[in-house]
Amino acid sequence: MIRRWLGPLIVATLLGTVAWHLVLAMTPDMLMRLALDRVSKVGGPNRFTHAPLATASSRAIVRPSPDLAYSSCPFDLSNGPLLIDAVPVPSPYWSLSIFDTHTDVALVRNGIKAAYKPFRVAVLASGQSAPAGYEAVHVDGTRGIALIRILIDDRARFPAIDQERRATTCRAAG
Repeated sequence: MIRRWLGPLIVATLLGTVAWHLVLAMTPDMLMRLALDRVSKVGGPNRFTHAPLATASSRAIVRPSPDLAYSSCPFDLSNGPLLIDAVPVPSPYWSLSIFDTHTDVALVRNGIKAAYKPFRVAVLASGQSAPAGYEAVHVDGTRGIALIRILIDDRARFPAIDQERRATTCRAAG
């Protein structure tokens, strides 16, 4: 009786294992594609879009924090590097994170690590090089998102912070 079920049980286990691995391998890319589609609709690729403060109905970013201001730059490196000129704002917390096509983090720089001074990074795909004056940040693939998060500890200060955060730019090189 057991011998009759042994073959189908082995086949089912192998198929289940392959399906499980495929889901694990494909999920990050699928999630990034969805995120890129959402944030690209607002401002397009290779430029920052500065979102208003989150409300209970905000969902461009999954479960955004109402205490954070978000700026996102979906990028496409097919035609060359992405250049980011970052200017930290006077806030208790400010960070720039760069995520590649697989949702892996390529760079995280916060205001403290940047000593609250401007810095420049070039996001590069394989075979690309950074222009002079830019720190090279290599990513896997050609698409991803640069995300700025700023802690807003006093909503009355948001208009001033909103104006200052717009000094940070991302653009295609060339």
